[in-house]
Amino acid sequence: MIAPASRPVAARRHLLGMAGLSPQDITAFLDLAEAEVAVSRQTEKKKSVLKGRTQINLFFEASTRTQASFELAGKRLGADVMNMSVASSSVKKGETLIDTAMTLNAMQPDILIVRHHSAGAVALLAQKVACSVVNAGDGAHEHPTQALLDALTIRRRKGRIARLIVTICGDVLHSRVARSNIILLNALGAEVRVVAPSTLLPSGIEQMGVKVFRRMDEGLQGADVVMMLRLQRERMAGSFVPSVREYFRYFGLDKAKLALAKPDALVMHPGPMNRGVEIASDIADGPASVIEEQVEMGVAVRMAVIESLLGDGLEAGA
Repeated sequence: MIAPASRPVAARRHLLGMAGLSPQDITAFLDLAEAEVAVSRQTEKKKSVLKGRTQINLFFEASTRTQASFELAGKRLGADVMNMSVASSSVKKGETLIDTAMTLNAMQPDILIVRHHSAGAVALLAQKVACSVVNAGDGAHEHPTQALLDALTIRRRKGRIARLIVTICGDVLHSRVARSNIILLNALGAEVRVVAPSTLLPSGIEQMGVKVFRRMDEGLQGADVVMMLRLQRERMAGSFVPSVREYFRYFGLDKAKLALAKPDALVMHPGPMNRGVEIASDIADGPASVIEEQVEMGVAVRMAVIESLLGDGLEAGA
């Protein structure tokens, strides 16, 4: 375990987003996650640092990958982990988010891992409970642990994040992953580009400190990292792209488009992938892809976040 002085300062009680974290906070999370990677690769994967602590995973949206990652993270740290099935809970019977928060608070958990379909819902819940809260994705707002695991993957492969060109491609409008990554990558000194059709770019995206492109051949030139985003059709009310076939032709990552990036460029995707929509199978499974490594880093990062919030010697802050 790292010393308390090395822990992220701004995230002492909750991790609700990347906004507000300093480069030092982010680096402290990544440094601790490096140590957690070694733990996960041991035969004996258990630590006792959180023995006796209780973690509740509260997912209002289905997410096999993220929920399983948080569950493994908690168990590897020695915590008691409970997955709350919202589909069969009182929420489906009309209970409000505040009622749910008060009910869970009465159970005396130490940490809540929350995913919700509405932006800001996790922050609201955090105001109503006495324990730590981690945002596992809220609407199109933020997904901080995804950004951290992406950063850890990049740093392990490239040795740094500063001065790298990272191109984020696809459905930026509906992506909480894009938002968290833009904040983190800018904080650590990367050049961030976004590429998407105009219909999938948020208004004022330039104000987030990114270079905006509407053509893949322009945005991918010289990129060190190509981060593809899932086309989130479930969040689309209306027609944002002419057809899936047209979308792949112009904005899907294939060999020809990837050849515009640097020869040693990394290919990333937060998952789940729509093969043949935003990424070709031969690219997703090819030598440039670090998609499986992202999944492994996800467990390590979530271990680091939980341990940082609950570990011995950490003061409970706001």
